[in-house]
Amino acid sequence: MKLALSACLSLVALLISPARAQDLVVYGGTPAGIAAAVTAARAGTSVVLVEPTRWIGGMVTGGLSRTDVGKEQTLGGFPREFFARAAAAKPDTAMWYAEPSVNLATFQAMLTEAGVKVFTGQSLQGVVKEGARLVSLTTTDGTVHRGSMFIDASYDGDLMAAAKVSYTVGRESRAQHGESLAGYHPMPIRPRTVEVMESDCPSIGGTGPSYIHGTPVSLSGLDDKGQPIFGVFPAPKLQPGDADHRLQAYNFRLCVTQRPDLLVPFPKPATYDPSRYELLLRLIRAFPGIRFGRLFHVGATSHGKFDLNAQGLFSTDYPGANFDYPDGDAATRARIWQDHIDFIQGMLWFLGHDERVPPALREQTLSWGLCRDEFADNDHWPYALYIREGRRLIGEHVMTQHDLQTEIFKDDSVAMGSFLIDCHIVQRILAEDGTVRDEGSFHDTPVLPYQIAYRSLTPKRAECENLLVPVCLSASHIAYCSIRMEPVYMALGQACGLAAVQARHTQTAVQAIDVPALQKQLRAQQAVLDLPELAKIPRSSKLPGLVLDDSQAEKVGHWTASSYGTPVDGASVHDANGEKGHLSITYRLTVPADGRYEVRVAYAAAPNRASNVPVEIEHAGGTATTTVNQKRKLPEDDPFLSLGTFRFGTAKPAVITIRNGDTDGIVGADAVQLLPKP
Repeated sequence: MKLALSACLSLVALLISPARAQDLVVYGGTPAGIAAAVTAARAGTSVVLVEPTRWIGGMVTGGLSRTDVGKEQTLGGFPREFFARAAAAKPDTAMWYAEPSVNLATFQAMLTEAGVKVFTGQSLQGVVKEGARLVSLTTTDGTVHRGSMFIDASYDGDLMAAAKVSYTVGRESRAQHGESLAGYHPMPIRPRTVEVMESDCPSIGGTGPSYIHGTPVSLSGLDDKGQPIFGVFPAPKLQPGDADHRLQAYNFRLCVTQRPDLLVPFPKPATYDPSRYELLLRLIRAFPGIRFGRLFHVGATSHGKFDLNAQGLFSTDYPGANFDYPDGDAATRARIWQDHIDFIQGMLWFLGHDERVPPALREQTLSWGLCRDEFADNDHWPYALYIREGRRLIGEHVMTQHDLQTEIFKDDSVAMGSFLIDCHIVQRILAEDGTVRDEGSFHDTPVLPYQIAYRSLTPKRAECENLLVPVCLSASHIAYCSIRMEPVYMALGQACGLAAVQARHTQTAVQAIDVPALQKQLRAQQAVLDLPELAKIPRSSKLPGLVLDDSQAEKVGHWTASSYGTPVDGASVHDANGEKGHLSITYRLTVPADGRYEVRVAYAAAPNRASNVPVEIEHAGGTATTTVNQKRKLPEDDPFLSLGTFRFGTAKPAVITIRNGDTDGIVGADAVQLLPKP
């Protein structure tokens, strides 16, 4: 009996004892985590990859199969290798658009080839930390993973939070980083007819804008008792630009089809409640004849399958339902996860079966369904909740809006981003008149291809010396709205994998590695860290005199961002040839000394631009008004047009205002320059 008991105790001790220390422990089997693990393993490092769910691959295997890439030339290295392999794995597959099951098989093959040990279904329970270094992490099943280096590649940022490094959740104020888009952001109503609504949306598989955000029509947000209907919230007591802890909406990216041999009808959730879709019904009634393909963004992928995503005021996004997720415990997250499933399944059931929905729209909805050969072990429902944004590290460098638009160059660049600043709805709020407003969304703000600093992947050195964070990296809410693309995460994961290898080999902190050596390795692996053509862009910080770009100017009304032409700092704005007489943009510049200054304006010339753009110049002697013909092309070596020389003093700023009243075409605005004159 004693021998049997001793053997039993030995077996228990063996099962719960810590595993042999690995060179690198990666927490999060996301695309970034897989990139980090494979890259490090290929370099001869022992790697363990720990994933809290049952499936690896995150959004790329979990529903997001029409990949947002921005400018393709910014992507090389691991992300390009992966997507090329996935496209080649099955005939007639477009680059970037492989099916979820193909993406999963490709990731699995790459991990096996590299010899990475993979553990799934292991959520983080706790960590052991000695001073500023992580020693081990323990998962909820009792498994201990010890390592020399750690990477938190999860969407949740649980490892970095457990390591007690600084992070934030929600939106910064405009003042915190000087970001014009930051903070609370109520959107105006932007009226559309049903014809415009339909033309806004590309035909399935066609071309056109990817997403349409904003409130398209005045809709009551109140029920017959004067209370907010489901999904509409009283407006918070905030001013535009104020900080809060709210997040852009989550959803599921569905893999759908109309192929009869694959189609599985959309399921009815057990908790179906049609009252949740009252606002959707009001939107449908406001646009008789609206189509399924306008309520959702339906993007073609491969082999008759489509990636169904959210767009517009009411879609698969679930605004206001995710605020407790980032710092929530397991039960809170599970509740939010299931609530999103029920909400989206209920919406599709409502559209297909509720008799108040027009028959044509019901018929269109029922022509679509889930794919029989995708997610077969999960009732054909996507594996991954789309956590567009959660915790964000506060590290050695915080990426901000400026890093995407005006300060794009980084000496410690390890990857590039290029996607629009794209934020989905944060919440739907009640205006004072009881109508609904979209709050927090924007998608038409361009960026330059920008470099991402290695310092944004590292915690502050005093907080942790052996942890890297490629997904919940150090970025403001605004910067994260562009960076948050899966290929970019992969590129950052590749950089983290190599950085971890170097830090271990040199026995140094991740904050103190040889970054030029890391960059050399990345370039040898075909990673893209810079683009030569960026040198051609006029930079406001490099131009003579005083220069103020449109991104720092005061705007009245909705100006549309554009990268057309070669604008200063890579972007300008225009009035879309609408709202004539209601839009203005004002530049305020304080001169360093009293004197005469030449006033110059930059704009993107084109045949459809206005020939009579009014410009007001407030100077020391009064106000001058002139008009600019924006059809006139400016010289390639000088993007500015002179408006004359005026006297300005230090006691009062120079004020230049461009308006769009009574103009005969599109009115653009870029930068204003003051040059001192003798």
